[in-house]
Amino acid sequence: MRVFQTVKPGLFTTVQDAGRHGYLKYGVPISGAMDQFSLTVANLLVANNENAACLETTLVGPEFQALAEVQIAITGGICTPKINNQTAPMWQTLTMREGDVLSFGKMESGCRAYIATRGGINVSLVLGSRSTYVRGGFGGNCGRQLKTGDTISGFDTKPLLNKHRLPEELIPRFSSHFKANVVLGPQAEMFTEKGIETFLSNQYRVTLEADRMGYRLEGSTIGHMGKADIVSDALLPGAIQVPKNGKPILVMKDAQTTGGYPKIAVVVASDLSSLGQAKPDDRIEFSKTTIGQAHEKSLQLRRSLDDLKRTMKNT
Repeated sequence: MRVFQTVKPGLFTTVQDAGRHGYLKYGVPISGAMDQFSLTVANLLVANNENAACLETTLVGPEFQALAEVQIAITGGICTPKINNQTAPMWQTLTMREGDVLSFGKMESGCRAYIATRGGINVSLVLGSRSTYVRGGFGGNCGRQLKTGDTISGFDTKPLLNKHRLPEELIPRFSSHFKANVVLGPQAEMFTEKGIETFLSNQYRVTLEADRMGYRLEGSTIGHMGKADIVSDALLPGAIQVPKNGKPILVMKDAQTTGGYPKIAVVVASDLSSLGQAKPDDRIEFSKTTIGQAHEKSLQLRRSLDDLKRTMKNT
């Protein structure tokens, strides 16, 4: 079923789902939504599987014309969506009629928005995922970002009888200052005590070298104990590498699967979603936590999402 015609593709719009898991040993990145929370909620608002494929927009939103009646939800950074030039609310179920035009204004906060369609985006599965990996040229819509004229297809699914809305208290608020909890390691012993203290007590600015692969950060120099490289080992999203220049690199969803810089810390999973909304010139502040506390925070988030799913099933 054809859902949208792309009138304007936006700055960088791709198809993403929960990611491509199980292939790191073959050199295939996880990819998937930079802000997993927003993708999950967008899907729940249209009663999809929470990992269904959505459209991820970056900074400058796209413009689509509906080719059929479709129910959608828009989440993520505040992006002033409009349907037929009338402001449309975020974080709730919306209905578009055939011929309606969905457009976006300036991204007021955050960096990325997510557009879920009832039934999910229908593109081919590649290694178990519909996520786009642009550097590899596979997944999503022909392995690339959207272009003008592209048609977006969905799955033919019965429309929802009831509309849903995320409770106001659960809607994330993004600013230019992000805080993230980290677990030190796995190579924290390669940094001086002062270096670790510097990392945990200073803000770091996201530079222009920031994309789905990772963010280069600018700020106080982090001191190494000795050498500043290791035999390449595994990288996962959330890892924070520190090369010889002492400036950290935050690894994100499309990063390579191995690296030779020591990793001072790893961002806890529940905070990595919010960092997916960081843009150049935003600041990030890191705080130390324990693995146990990180697990508890993830469990709390999972419970909130499960409660939301139950609420929507009962309405």
